Amino acid sequence: MTDMTEDDESGIGASPARISSPELRFEAWRAFVWTAVIGLIALAVYISHSLLVIFGAMVFAAMVDGGSRLLGRVLPIGRMWRVAIVLITVSGLLLWLSMFAGSQISREAAEFPSIVQEQATRIFAWMREQGFEISMDSVQAMASQAASGFGTVTRALGGLLGGVTTLVLIVIIGIYFALEPQLYERGVAWMLPKRRRHDFFQTAKKMGFTMRRLMAGRLVGMVVEGIFTYLMLLGYGLVTGDEIPMAALLAILTGLLAFVPNIGAIISGVLMVLVGFSGGVQMGVYTIFVYFFVQNIDGYIVVPMIARKTVDLAPALVLAFQLIMGILFGILGLFLADPLLAMIKVALEQRAAAHDADDEAARINGQSPLETDPA
Repeated sequence: MTDMTEDDESGIGASPARISSPELRFEAWRAFVWTAVIGLIALAVYISHSLLVIFGAMVFAAMVDGGSRLLGRVLPIGRMWRVAIVLITVSGLLLWLSMFAGSQISREAAEFPSIVQEQATRIFAWMREQGFEISMDSVQAMASQAASGFGTVTRALGGLLGGVTTLVLIVIIGIYFALEPQLYERGVAWMLPKRRRHDFFQTAKKMGFTMRRLMAGRLVGMVVEGIFTYLMLLGYGLVTGDEIPMAALLAILTGLLAFVPNIGAIISGVLMVLVGFSGGVQMGVYTIFVYFFVQNIDGYIVVPMIARKTVDLAPALVLAFQLIMGILFGILGLFLADPLLAMIKVALEQRAAAHDADDEAARINGQSPLETDPA
């Protein structure tokens, strides 16, 4: 039976797909690689929204992992228990906030758009009095168009169930990442060649460290800005007897927008000042003072202590990347632009360090770096 099989196989002949020339085989393989790369890029563009959700889950996992590591310094218990404590604590704080401050904040949020619109109308009226040709119909049309475009991007990102579904997916996937991060690292490393796995683990370790420090800086900045804003807005009412409207809502918005550097501070400051001038010039001037005071506290104390030595990103580069991500992916892209840019920088730095090490090893062995580089 074995002899018959061998005879049959020998009688089949060579495959018509076989390329006998080594040069042609090399060119065919190179063409296949380029085709695969282009196909992967096209696939990444097609599923870019889903990839952004997965990256958001990784950012959430980094924050949970950072809390778990801090907790591990005082509680020598298993990782899953520490992660569970962090998640339960955060959930409890959110539940407390919704129960004790939810009614007040929701009432203020309902009044907030009308106050902002009223102040914007006053600003445009004052500009017209100064000689600027501004048509309110044109302004309202531009605002409606911007809101429509923003809503389209947000719906595309969130799907049929809206942005809440996206947030739930980020949290669920992020919890899985936070519970067993090594499992997913090993899974990715398994798909790489053995000679590339060490570099991958080093890059992943550096990315994880950078992400945790970056998110720690963001969270501390959010808490500091939110608390300082609330105390200073509340203190104005205690001293003068004239309370600033929506102090709690403005503090929460300031804290949340602190997650987005540059743009978030500008938006929160504009909203705060608009609400402040609704109560008079003195109140408006005070809100301007509060804005600059809080931003200086965050910019000159909080950020240098935590994040500046870990992620040194050029402000203009961050702002440009935020604008690109905001246009492409809406509010979620804007929030994740800074972490994504930091991870790209870490990957490029690690890649450059690996190339430098290869070049140094080649020089020690008496070879030219070009001889060891297939590109």
